[in-house]
Amino acid sequence: MQTWIWIVIIIVALIAGVAIGFFAARQYMMKYLKENPPINEQMLRMMMAQMGRKPSEKQVKQMMNQMNKMQK
Repeated sequence: MQTWIWIVIIIVALIAGVAIGFFAARQYMMKYLKENPPINEQMLRMMMAQMGRKPSEKQVKQMMNQMNKMQK
């Protein structure tokens, strides 16, 4: 076979690998977020209530702000 055919085959294989990897990673992340949703204010209130605290709205907002800062 000629050299240019091998180069074309390698390029096509690389493009196909990148496309398959992208869609596989996307599918994995969608499944992960569906099974483990990020923490929202309602979940935070529930966790604090389980610890025996009755959080005020100010405390909930502060905790959410702290968690958002940590994720960035």
